Amino acid sequence: MFDILSYTFMQRALASSVLIGAVCAVVGVYVVLKGLSFIGAGIAHASFGGVALGFLLGLNPVLTAIAFCLATAWGIGFVTRRGEVKEDTAIGVFFASTMALGILFIGLMRGYNVDLFGYLFGSVLAVTATDLWISGGLALVVLLVVVLFYKELLFITFDPEMAEAAGLPAAQLYFLLLSLIALTIVLSIKVVGIILVSALIVTPAAAAYQLTDDFRRMMALSVLLGVGSALVGLFLSYWLNIASGATIVLTATVIFFLAALFSPRRRRWRLKPTVSQPNQGGE
Repeated sequence: MFDILSYTFMQRALASSVLIGAVCAVVGVYVVLKGLSFIGAGIAHASFGGVALGFLLGLNPVLTAIAFCLATAWGIGFVTRRGEVKEDTAIGVFFASTMALGILFIGLMRGYNVDLFGYLFGSVLAVTATDLWISGGLALVVLLVVVLFYKELLFITFDPEMAEAAGLPAAQLYFLLLSLIALTIVLSIKVVGIILVSALIVTPAAAAYQLTDDFRRMMALSVLLGVGSALVGLFLSYWLNIASGATIVLTATVIFFLAALFSPRRRRWRLKPTVSQPNQGGE
């Protein structure tokens, strides 16, 4: 069963899957609780322009994707915080423009690059040692920032107005959170692809949210479900010879529906009419 781990490419795939499963799950908790899922999708698609620019200029596409994603995240945050347009409108504008730039850069290339489409749809089995080192570095930065600013990020997630009133730099922390989302997306696109990466950030955290109301437990459950989805999806994709990124995301989706089905919230909701009936009868 585990003979496949003797292959170097599977070892790298396994390491990268565990890495992105954990980091996406941690950042995903803040994304879900603060309602930033649409921003995550917009930033993910913005990375397409950065990857395409990297191939056009002969640079490392991950580095150009970082620049594009950070610029998009900060642009969305700047425009929405100034109140010039609504958040969904800003996301739509940046989403469309960065995708258009990506298409423009592709058109300027001499022929299509197969590796570019690997970034679009994900190719965990094609992860190189360099990819793994870059992803590891980005993951370390993201997790270190989360540890250092754990309480501050938690505060602005639930009550940004109170955080600002308490003297915290709420605006800067908001931009910091957007930057963490951008970096998490970049380190994940080689594994699950630009199209699906936002789902891997949101789905495990959303599943964990169905199972607990405690923030720490939610984060721990999210990491467990994120890593589990990545591992199960990886092995299923290898054995069934199907797309790895899609299999990982679909595995996470199945887990989400199971969590929603057995959610304590759902049980409490179903028990409410039963509890209230005696009171109504007494009236």
